[in-house]
Amino acid sequence: MKALILEDDVLLADLIETVVGGLYPGVTVFVTASVTTALEHWLQYGADLMIIDWNLPDGSGLDVVRAARQSDGNPAIVMISGRSDRESVLKAAHYRISGYISKPFDVSLLHQKLAALVDPASFQSETLPELDEFLRTSMGSVTQLPAAVDVVKVIELFDRRHELSVSQLAERWNGEVALTTRLLDVANSASLQRTGEPVRNLKDAIATMGVDRALQHAMALSLDMSGQLQDTRLAEIAAGFLEKSKKVASEAERIALRVAANHSEAYTAALLSRVGELAVVKVMQQYLDRKGLIDDGQFESALQTWAQSYGNRLKVQWHLPLQLRELIGAVHFLPRDATSESKLIMRASAMLTDEESPGEECLRLLRRLGLNDHNMESHNG
Repeated sequence: MKALILEDDVLLADLIETVVGGLYPGVTVFVTASVTTALEHWLQYGADLMIIDWNLPDGSGLDVVRAARQSDGNPAIVMISGRSDRESVLKAAHYRISGYISKPFDVSLLHQKLAALVDPASFQSETLPELDEFLRTSMGSVTQLPAAVDVVKVIELFDRRHELSVSQLAERWNGEVALTTRLLDVANSASLQRTGEPVRNLKDAIATMGVDRALQHAMALSLDMSGQLQDTRLAEIAAGFLEKSKKVASEAERIALRVAANHSEAYTAALLSRVGELAVVKVMQQYLDRKGLIDDGQFESALQTWAQSYGNRLKVQWHLPLQLRELIGAVHFLPRDATSESKLIMRASAMLTDEESPGEECLRLLRRLGLNDHNMESHNG
């Protein structure tokens, strides 16, 4: 399935992408703020679903709607606009749009309208390729990590949004890998456009977009039923990776605090150190949802083959800053002559978590950080 989003508000466009990605697993989404670019993309690639803003910096979204309706294709088209008067709605209806949503809108309303307009099952191929081919082709589509964001809890937070601070929300969501990756992605899209400064942790991500918009993204993820892993084998595998990443994150934070390094960045990098594995797990669940068959041996093989590729691609796709990406990589591998204190922390944390007692290499890293066995005695207690 192909979707086109034309919206010049970066944070809103990312929110819409979150909803679309949750509703239609494997969807390929093209996002632009330009009418000209949207027209060019439509003419070259087409789309099954179009979500179009009315007023754009270089023209009217209605020009894109008109072009789509004059073609042979018949995409579902949803107009999103700050105009809510009867005349505007009727003008848009003249172009046979499928739905009209006035800004500001509720995330659940967008989710509901899109689900009613386009049946996800109608875009599922009758014949599935082999698992490896499915994983290869899925790398080019929107991949959201398996999430366990409770919609009831998000609604409760939303009702209290005017009294919630950025720090309180960050503390509440501490350890939520899927939500952290999505908010970092959105915040970096906006921050890099505004100031050129990267966002490296959850608290700063929430501060960049604001409590309201952060809660909207959480709501969108909570409505993504495909984010829940139905296969018990995959759920168990994902739980193992999540638990491991949280342990490394706690260790990295502890060491960073001891050596007066950036503990928040260390925690975030470690928390995201298994995004490749989690993404592969999510895609394998999509394969099973489409009646594909995977035996137990293929799970491990697929993870070994694809986790690194997915992880590398997603770290770029999610606009993670280069420094954060390098820290994530240091969890898994670090050249012996590396000198970066932050990277030494990441690798030492992973080794402390993996080993029952620190090995020689781990002790060498700790000594380079100025820590000895006495400093680390709380590791096992």
